Amino acid sequence: MAEKIITTEYSEEMQRSYVNYSMSVITARAIPDARDGLKPVQRRVLYDMSELKLGHDKPHRKSARIVGDTMGKYHPHGDSSIYDTLVVLSQDFKKGMALVDGHGNFGSIEGDGAAAMRYTEARLHKFAEEVYLKDLDKTVEFVPNYDETEKEPAVLPVRVPNLLINGAEGIAVGMSTSIPPHNLAEVVDAVKAYIQNPDITTGQLMELMPGPDFPTGGIIANKKDLPAIYETGAGKIRLRGRLEMELGKRKSDKDKLVITEIPYTMVGAGINKFLMDVADLVESKKLTDVTDISNQSNKEGIRIVLELKKDADVERIKNILYKKTKLEDTYGVNMLAIVKGRPETLNLRGILKNYLDFQYENNRKKYQILLDKELEKKEIREGLIKACDVIDLIIAILRGSKNLKDAKACLINGDTSKIRFRDPRFEEDARKLCFTEKQAAAILEMRLYKLIGLEILALEKEYKETLKKIKEYTRILKDKETMDQVIVKDLDSIKEEFALARRTDIEDGKEAVFAEIPVEVQEVAFVMDRFGYCKVLDRTVYERNQETVNGEYSYVVRCMNTDKICVFTHKGNMHQIKVKDIPSGKLREKGVPLDNISKYDGTKEQILCLTNLEQITGKRLLFATKMALVKLVPGSEFVTNNRTVAATKLQEDDGLINVIPVEDEAEAVLQTKNGFFLRFALEEISEMKKNSRGVRGIKLEKDDELEAVYLIGHEPVIQYKKKEVHLNRLKIGKRDTKGNKVRL
Repeated sequence: MAEKIITTEYSEEMQRSYVNYSMSVITARAIPDARDGLKPVQRRVLYDMSELKLGHDKPHRKSARIVGDTMGKYHPHGDSSIYDTLVVLSQDFKKGMALVDGHGNFGSIEGDGAAAMRYTEARLHKFAEEVYLKDLDKTVEFVPNYDETEKEPAVLPVRVPNLLINGAEGIAVGMSTSIPPHNLAEVVDAVKAYIQNPDITTGQLMELMPGPDFPTGGIIANKKDLPAIYETGAGKIRLRGRLEMELGKRKSDKDKLVITEIPYTMVGAGINKFLMDVADLVESKKLTDVTDISNQSNKEGIRIVLELKKDADVERIKNILYKKTKLEDTYGVNMLAIVKGRPETLNLRGILKNYLDFQYENNRKKYQILLDKELEKKEIREGLIKACDVIDLIIAILRGSKNLKDAKACLINGDTSKIRFRDPRFEEDARKLCFTEKQAAAILEMRLYKLIGLEILALEKEYKETLKKIKEYTRILKDKETMDQVIVKDLDSIKEEFALARRTDIEDGKEAVFAEIPVEVQEVAFVMDRFGYCKVLDRTVYERNQETVNGEYSYVVRCMNTDKICVFTHKGNMHQIKVKDIPSGKLREKGVPLDNISKYDGTKEQILCLTNLEQITGKRLLFATKMALVKLVPGSEFVTNNRTVAATKLQEDDGLINVIPVEDEAEAVLQTKNGFFLRFALEEISEMKKNSRGVRGIKLEKDDELEAVYLIGHEPVIQYKKKEVHLNRLKIGKRDTKGNKVRL
């Protein structure tokens, strides 16, 4: 066969392939269908469990069997994604209504993972069996599986708006979905109201379904924002945990602040993170009224206990917890779902409309199938009743027939040519017979006991019942109001059997405010040794031991306890630490590493200048880099709330060599590695912003770089190559000149 080479543009092929991949992820993996509210993997797991006959009243089956069967038949992806789906479907702290009944370790609300699938077992929850999988054969379309050896449902016949009840979360390519769970009873009431009035407003629907109902309970603190979220399908919900005060029963008992419910976003590792955050707040003296914290949660529910000091300010503690920890968190809502094969952001009315359109379609299919079956029963029962009336003739035909075919032809067409009647009187009556093919088959299969009088009466009763059902099914199919009544009745029965009480409160909570306790302003001394260990000394301790402290520590900065320490490094960063965040210590205590209380990295950064922000605010700072770029920056440029900022802009392979606070000095001296000195007036350097590179201070020779900067007022005499250099005796030149340089 001749070789065929197809030439194509690489960028076009990549774009086409990426678009195909993106759409596959969006529509067939990560985003739920608006009809049943399920992702493909969830749908396949539930359907496979149904096929394995794992009903709620059947024994549990190993999870590994379910995962393997699902992967082999319907979902040709990793087993971990299938098992993770099975686990989440069983977790009542993640789903509004759990769909799988798990047996064994299926994880916990605190973030403990599920046991391996070879240890756990599962079966369908009754809610899933009754509401999600009932009437599969009468309603939804079945499509070939991935290798066309099996059939799977394109969508499950879910009888409730699962998109609202269980919510959904998924990340696709370029888009994501995040729909919170809601209360089953409230959703049913909203659906019924929408059926009665398709033009109902979002506000009217919210009178029946006021907002999400998270399985972890908690409090929604921004009730006023919910109408806009349900109208647009996107927004942010502010969640809070529930706090309860427990007073000590005896004088020796401490009062306790107990967290009994957590925000939905804390499910998983969030509880451990919360405990660490509270411990950090206590250590940093922001939660001074908390003496101990313990996690006493168990199978009964969440119980995180904070022991309080006597006369603690409870409201302030609550505000700090809401402001500084995940006890108050934001849940982003984006109600994205697949509608007719395309991703679409739906509002509340859009979700209900898609659900009801799906229900109408399913019910039409279901009742048409039921009607067809009843019409078939009617036809057969009419034939059997008619046959009972002429049973002697039927028996005569059977006795005179040579085979089943001849008897059937006589019953259908009145063909007596091959029938030998013992009594000629029956032949004329037989020619008048005209049973249908189905009636004839039923007559020929009829058992003799059906001729008993009571059986004939039962047959007539069944016939009347069939006529009644035909009338009912026809009315349902032809009359929309009757169809609506059927859907409402079905929803009411589901609500009565499975509905739970609301768990999440909705209110307009006050914004949490964190107000730090005012501290008495005192003078202190910040000290740091050559190993990077720092602490704060009381002023009196420092003054009594001033000579010792100045001799033992590399940096000593006198400041107020309300000030900030600024650390400038050779990488052009300025790290900022609040003095109150630095532990106070005694003279002989070691202190804490600077790395632990700031973003400074002692292994990668070298300190050039360590000073008090208050001291440099009204001054200027002289910056100089290896490439001889210099600039003056006002100290006010470094007044910021950020812990780390870029103090200057550096070129590639450049680095800061010095940062010097400037007071009244008029002149500076630059020294290069090759021994060139240049003295010039500071007024030649313009003031610049901190994000500028600066101007050239001296022309460098090849393979030379700036090594040091001196202010003559600071250091009039320096040591260079074992000899004294009087900087104030150097000739004054112009910045960035070659001829005025002096080489020593």
